[in-house]
Amino acid sequence: MKDFMKIIAGNISMTFAYACLIVPNEIINGGVTSSALLLNALSGYDLALLANFVTGFLLIICLVFLGKEYFVKSIVSSLSYMLFFNIFYSLNIRFDLNIVLVVLISSILIAVGYYLCITANATTVGFDVIALILHHKNEKIDIAVTIRIINLIVLVLGLLVYGYSSIMKGVAFTLLFSYFLKKMLDRKQNSLKADKDHTKDETSRAKEI
Repeated sequence: MKDFMKIIAGNISMTFAYACLIVPNEIINGGVTSSALLLNALSGYDLALLANFVTGFLLIICLVFLGKEYFVKSIVSSLSYMLFFNIFYSLNIRFDLNIVLVVLISSILIAVGYYLCITANATTVGFDVIALILHHKNEKIDIAVTIRIINLIVLVLGLLVYGYSSIMKGVAFTLLFSYFLKKMLDRKQNSLKADKDHTKDETSRAKEI
């Protein structure tokens, strides 16, 4: 139950940032929607169809490589995202903020959302699916850094489609967002390691007694 609450809270944080900050300020972030826009420009196929295709593909590989638990929780995450994004978007909330503040605040909110979902053993049904699969294959592969690289690749490929201004804002967002996410995940990992070491020490003392 705790994990599902974290997933819902994470998606509220993300969708608020996307609906009220990212979309109104036309920040291309290199995620699934951005990749769908790129595929739309290259192929001419319907944008919604392409976005659903990318999402469906990510869900399938999530089930195959990460297992049923991740898959079920990722479905919950996906449904939560659609629900709360539509709610926030329909409210038509707009903030008159400097673009630097917009990028900073949205980076923090979305990093928090990703963190809550990842630590609940779920994905956001974005490119974090690929990052998590690679991390499970090799724990030395950093999740936040992998997400950053994938998003930057999408942004570079989208230069011809999105335009220079949107891409620059997207690059700034991606670098900040992945930085905050990495800090939070590293802190969580260090905390788990400290707890594990403490338990090991307690066990060793008990054996000595």
